[in-house]
Amino acid sequence: MAAYRPGVLIGNWKEDASLEEDRLRDFMHKRERGELLIQKINKLQDNLFKKIRLSVSKDGFVHYGDTVMLLNPESKPSVENCPGLCGRLTLAINLDELSVHSAESLQAPHGVSAVESADPVGRNTFCILSVNGGTVGEPIRFGQNFRLGTTGGFSDQMLYLASDHKSFIRFAKKSYLQQVFLTAELSYLTCWQATFLDPQLRLEYEGYPVPANSKMIITHCHTNRSLAVPRNFWTWSYFGKEYEVICHTYLDSHKAEEDKNYWVIVTGNPSDEDGTMIDRPTPQPGGIRKNEFSEET
Repeated sequence: MAAYRPGVLIGNWKEDASLEEDRLRDFMHKRERGELLIQKINKLQDNLFKKIRLSVSKDGFVHYGDTVMLLNPESKPSVENCPGLCGRLTLAINLDELSVHSAESLQAPHGVSAVESADPVGRNTFCILSVNGGTVGEPIRFGQNFRLGTTGGFSDQMLYLASDHKSFIRFAKKSYLQQVFLTAELSYLTCWQATFLDPQLRLEYEGYPVPANSKMIITHCHTNRSLAVPRNFWTWSYFGKEYEVICHTYLDSHKAEEDKNYWVIVTGNPSDEDGTMIDRPTPQPGGIRKNEFSEET
């Protein structure tokens, strides 16, 4: 009689072997169709980090149909104003662990955040859209409604930047102020306006084209509150530390908006396909650019 060895089949070995074969076949089938979780995550990340070419403004203004970035410029180096970060931030799609693992595309409603990266990718680029049927290529004007739609690297999907009044169940998680989010529904909640930076000149500039790459205030039409990055409220997302974006008007002692409410609509650099106008060197007197200086001069 043969002695017992570990290789001897005991128990429900036939059923276990069949189950293992079924799991393997199911794995192979899902891999062929791209339905594995790791494949979905990789596809989502590839779309969100896909390089996007920003629209180039030939006349210096922002137009309907332009692909742009929304940049909150560098804040004053003050502990009171920016205890978290004083560098520039861009508006971006926020992803938590749950949203990344749940689907291979963006689901509404979705969060937004401010990130330190200023490179134009699918995650932090937006398209300027008309509300009242404005023509693509026509400049938007101060006091005129427009929408901001995500590019996200998805050609068949678009979400819209929106906000609504704060309530007991709807508020920003960190500051408890008015929430900003992305939605798939078109409504008055997705309407925004560009406001001239200087309060004393706003009436004079009403109706004028909005200049690109210049500081301005972006106001939510429904609540009349301004888009802002407080910079002292941050959270950990799937991609790391990011800053909360809200709708709240911060006023100084002169009743003018603070730098938390400043925004720049960034367009592409005509001399560099992958560059932006904020990275374009500033010309110096005599036609010399900053990056042309050497130690000898």
